[in-house]
Amino acid sequence: MIITRQVAILATFALTVPLTIAPPTTAAAIASPNAVVVWDINAQTAIWDIAQQAPPQVAGRGFAMVSGAVYDAVNTIAGTPYKPYLVAPRANGHESTDAAVGTAAYRVLDAIFPAQRERLRKQYTTWLAGIPEGPAKRGGIRVGAQAAKAMITTRHNDGAFDPRLWTVGTKPGMYRPTPPGFENTGAWVGFLKPFAIPDATMFRTPGPPAVTSDKYTLDFDEVKRVGSATSTVRTADQTDAALWWHDRRSVSWGMKRDLALTQRLSVLETARFYALADFTGTDGAIACANDKEFWHFWRPVTAIRSADTDGNPATTAEPGWTPLVTTPPNPDYPSGHTCRTAAQMTAYAHFFGRDKVAFSAFSVDSGTRRHFGSFSQATAEVVGARIWAGIHFRSADVDGTTLGAAVGKHITKHYFQPRR
Repeated sequence: MIITRQVAILATFALTVPLTIAPPTTAAAIASPNAVVVWDINAQTAIWDIAQQAPPQVAGRGFAMVSGAVYDAVNTIAGTPYKPYLVAPRANGHESTDAAVGTAAYRVLDAIFPAQRERLRKQYTTWLAGIPEGPAKRGGIRVGAQAAKAMITTRHNDGAFDPRLWTVGTKPGMYRPTPPGFENTGAWVGFLKPFAIPDATMFRTPGPPAVTSDKYTLDFDEVKRVGSATSTVRTADQTDAALWWHDRRSVSWGMKRDLALTQRLSVLETARFYALADFTGTDGAIACANDKEFWHFWRPVTAIRSADTDGNPATTAEPGWTPLVTTPPNPDYPSGHTCRTAAQMTAYAHFFGRDKVAFSAFSVDSGTRRHFGSFSQATAEVVGARIWAGIHFRSADVDGTTLGAAVGKHITKHYFQPRR
């Protein structure tokens, strides 16, 4: 029966891995399939590959909803060793964890994506077919359903997808939509109900440097030089890092999966780790987007092309300047990617009790796998990567890490802690 169950899980894992994602290559991934990892990948298929909820700060809401419900379900069956997030359904500890994980994730995804109902139902039915019939299975389904219901209820009318626009201006330093699409979307993220932090405004940054300051001039010259699509001073490794970090669909989520598998986390610890990862990343994005709207600072592509209007005699305009990667449709300051990454890396260091943990992830966009010896190393690299990509000033990246770290520290202090 154990062999049959492993084969069933592996089959489901193989069927649900999106074609755009390189499957885990570690021995742990092959030898010990983890229900939480499997359903996280299923969530990515629904959220990113099919619904195409992008950028990551938009997709983060769905991931956090799934991981939060899964955590409550798994934690309950384990005897509630950690503080519940929303609910601790009645359980005797004999319920099927696999049934609970699948049910919690499925019910949340079904509520978010009614257009995918038939596909999700088939996926869920296939998953349940691999679990022996009996009280354990029925109990797991019940626990998972209750955890999902609590999450769906609490996220009702949370502000998602509100048609809010970013503040736009014409004065030097003020944000304006960027080429090639000149879109103005996603401002609602900054006003979304957070998952764990009390208020999105509580981590306000000091703001970008004045466009006539020496600090701004240094930031301007740096990104203009190394972030251009035709830069001759950016190294091959810097270009790879820029492309690798920009591939959030396989990198951000790939890192947490690599850690869960290589560190051989149990299903309970994986559920707790994923909830921590998704909550810190999503709330980091919410606080960051709120700060972006507060400062509404222009992006490098706008600043460089319009430098002749910024009132700074030390900057020189280059009308045809283009960044290495397409600029995301939101203000520059602070950097969303460094906010999210710093929040998660801070939480990861707390979870594992140390900064020096080796991990890696593969990027489909760059076609490479990057390796890190510590969480702080990853945070430091993403600061440079966004400059090398030509889409952020250094001040936006550095202050983003400060905001993100504060979010990560707050959540690790107040959530998913052992019960005393």
